[in-house]
Amino acid sequence: MSEDGKRILYANTQLVPNNGISSNETGIRHRTAERVAKQTGNLVVSISQRRNVITLYQGDHRYSLKDIGVILTKANQAIQTLEKYKVVLDQGITNLGALEFEQLVTFHEVTQVIHRVQMVLRIKREILNYINELGNEGRLITMQLNELVANTEKEALLLLKDYVKNPNQNVNEILKELTKTQTEELLDEQEIVKVLGYSKNINIQEQAVSPRGYRILHRIPRLPSSIISNLIEKYGNLTNILFASTDELDEVEGIGEPRAKMIKDGLNRIQEQLFVDRHI
Repeated sequence: MSEDGKRILYANTQLVPNNGISSNETGIRHRTAERVAKQTGNLVVSISQRRNVITLYQGDHRYSLKDIGVILTKANQAIQTLEKYKVVLDQGITNLGALEFEQLVTFHEVTQVIHRVQMVLRIKREILNYINELGNEGRLITMQLNELVANTEKEALLLLKDYVKNPNQNVNEILKELTKTQTEELLDEQEIVKVLGYSKNINIQEQAVSPRGYRILHRIPRLPSSIISNLIEKYGNLTNILFASTDELDEVEGIGEPRAKMIKDGLNRIQEQLFVDRHI
């Protein structure tokens, strides 16, 4: 087939790879497929009608496709698990937001939410693997997944922008680093704090930390990212923004009196909603 997989270049063609290439397969068809994959580095599909098995090879990697019914069952179980984790994450984010308005956030609350975000994203990646294997049969799973985690990654990046020690650090790289972290290490709050750039010796349970305000400010409708950046550049963190008067907000570049009032009203509405929704 062509490299884009859209055209069949040759049919009924016998492949003759280098016999010196090692193979763990016993059948001729699968052994040839494995050797071709190792020799060319291309994706090779081997189909055994007798055993009803489809095997994929690429380089040194081998993967046997599972029965669609089995994959669907696993995908649905993963979706149910994701729903439960998402409820816990949403509640954690709500509680964190309420504490941010009260200036009572410690590193403990921050690391808890980051851990939950990572668990949700890891389940998402597992489900994406199932979707890739299901092909057209995975449409409903895809719809459910998109509905559940539509804004989770964006929320994660804003959370990191709020709490990373160095404001100039690339939060996408931090998210990648957290993704590579072992699940067991994510349970260690000291490891998460370290990734954020802080010392592992801080008292996580008691050390207060103030968010810059990216996540909360992005919840205000029709507030451009450039204005949010200007606000944070001037005031430094969410606490200072909350205590700023309408006239003081008006002095920030790009903010006139109407927008200053909109920001104050928006923050008040968000605070009220968070206090109602949080779990005490």
